[in-house]
Parts: sequence; structure tokens; C-alpha cells
Amino acid sequence: MKVKSILVSQPKPQAENSPYYEIEKANKIKIDFRPFIQVVGVDAKDVRHQKIDFSKATAVIFTSRNAIDHFFRLAEEMRFTVPDSMKYFCESEAIAFYLQKYIVYRKRKVYIGEKIFADMLPLLKKHKDEKFLLPASDVLKADVPKLLDGLKLDWQRATLFRTVSSDLSDLSDVKYDILVFFTPSGIKSLFENFPDFVQGETRIAVFGQSTVKQAKEMGLRVDIEVPTPKIPSMTMALDKYVKEANKSK
Repeated sequence: MKVKSILVSQPKPQAENSPYYEIEKANKIKIDFRPFIQVVGVDAKDVRHQKIDFSKATAVIFTSRNAIDHFFRLAEEMRFTVPDSMKYFCESEAIAFYLQKYIVYRKRKVYIGEKIFADMLPLLKKHKDEKFLLPASDVLKADVPKLLDGLKLDWQRATLFRTVSSDLSDLSDVKYDILVFFTPSGIKSLFENFPDFVQGETRIAVFGQSTVKQAKEMGLRVDIEVPTPKIPSMTMALDKYVKEANKSK
């Protein structure tokens, strides 16, 4: 089956040189973007209900840009002045760079992991006497608490934002040849919006093992799965699949 249209369940890329646009142009197909999930911040009352006290933390662990945004948003709402002595542990360089939106980087103690959460463990272990706060969403990778507990750290999780399904009702009559998902929440959103969804000839592309698992639990056939040793990115996988599907027989 040839591919003429793809729906990617993420916001439209801002970069003009995005690989998605190159795939669209090179293969003469249509690629649309639509977030299937959205992030909603909790309020100060909810934070207090969780018995979270920002003033007791001496270090903050950031695993996403959303965590940074909502930590500083709530600090302002709760009239908490983040002390200059606060230490920041960031999962990646990109997250650490984003932190500059809120702090004078060169005047703060910032520790950066290489890419994934486990990369930060040696850094956290060196500072095991700190009182850590982990700003997170209501959906947290299961291995994160286990890794932190394994180091016997004094840490507390603070749910500062939640992931909810977007309203996709306007897509009810729109059909795509490929649907692209990056999170289990995106798969859940599909069925929350369209409980009677039947896959049929629609191809499903997914990124990550947890997303694959969710897709299969919901009865979907996974046609494109990444990453793999040879194909690490979704755009590479889509380009390869479309070229093979659309080549002249």
C-alpha cells in the first residue's frame, strides 16, 4: 500500500530544515502535525496537598523542560524565592541549557548528565547528602524511583503537571496512511478520542518500547518500530518505509 499522508502526534517542527519537511518534499506526500497530548500544570493548593515544601530542598533534579517551567512557575505562585545555593541536576545538556531561561547559569551549581536518567547517578551519588526534589508529571518512568532509592538518597517527588489527552474531535473524518506515536499517552489519547477506532490498512509507527507495548495492549498492529541499531530515528524509519512503499512495482 502506497503512502500519501502521515499524521505525526507532535507539534509542528519550527526548524525549516526539519527532516519531516525533507521527507514530505522528496516523496511528494502530505505530513501533518497534531499533539495528541497536552501538559496542564497543577496549582499551589495541589502542591501543598502533596505535602511538598520547596524550601526544604537543597537540590532539584530536572528530567524535562516542562519540569523546569512548572517548578519556577509554582515557586513564583507560592512566593518562594529559589536560593542561590540551590543545586540543579539536569538529565541532558539540552535541559541544562533551557534552565538558563530562569537562572544566571554561571552563578549557579549545575550538574549535567550525558543523555538518560541513569547517566546522572554518579553525580547524584557524589552529592548524596543533599535533599533532592524531583519535579515531574503524573506519568513517571518506573525505573526513576528505583534508581534514586537504590542510591539511598533523601528525595521527594513533586507532581507539578499532568499529561492529558487533547481534543481531536475535528479529525473524526480525516484519514491518514500512517499515524506516528512517541508516547503511551499518545496511544491512549487516540482511543479516548475515538473509542471505535479500527486500524484496518492504517500503518502505525511508534518510538520506544513502552509505546510499542501500549500499542499492542490496545490491539494495534505496529508496522514501524524505532529505534533499532540501524535506524535510530523516526524520520529515518519513515523515509525508508515511504520510499519502499511508494516505489514503482
